[in-house]
Amino acid sequence: MELDAFKTHLKLKIDEARGQKSASDIATLLTKKTQSVIHKLKKSLWLEIICCIVFILLFSYVAIVSKYPSLRIYFSIFAVFSVFFLLVLTYLLKRIHQLGNASMPIKQNLIAIHTIIKDFVKRYFQFTMSLIPICFIFSGYLGYQDATNGNDIEELDKFNSLFKNNTRVIIFLSVYMVLLTVGIYYFTKWYIKKLYGKYLEQLQTCIDELEQ
Repeated sequence: MELDAFKTHLKLKIDEARGQKSASDIATLLTKKTQSVIHKLKKSLWLEIICCIVFILLFSYVAIVSKYPSLRIYFSIFAVFSVFFLLVLTYLLKRIHQLGNASMPIKQNLIAIHTIIKDFVKRYFQFTMSLIPICFIFSGYLGYQDATNGNDIEELDKFNSLFKNNTRVIIFLSVYMVLLTVGIYYFTKWYIKKLYGKYLEQLQTCIDELEQ
């Protein structure tokens, strides 16, 4: 019984000590943790920015040197899309840097950063998935235009020669598109969670702790 009484007394002392901490004290304790999470978010954005620049250079190179008009158009458009995405990433990085160094209360900063990144992740996933059918249809259209204009792509001719009729081609492409969509769906989920999802969860944890 004495041991139980001691444990109860100790618990009361700990709870009392916690209760004596002000919101500013808790914010101070969380500062290092939140700055670490924000720093990791910035690293993820920098990684995406570097990858985006590499893709812009690659797409631009193919658009310039390719002998097929369809490929030049296709990769030119994606180079433009990549430039737009680069601007979005740059804006996000700048915004997070501003919020991280702002003089507003730490809780308000964290909520703002969490809201911005959460909305970005949502749009990121939606945009990626919507690109799949768009790219598939657009590439098919450009390939058809090349063939109509007498600019057959040798690789496509070899591909078509593997099938005896158009029905088999349609079946193969349908299965291919379904498998590609499923693969991209799960890969994008994993990729976004690895770069941003886990840090969003950590930010939410910090916000919850500040509200206690």
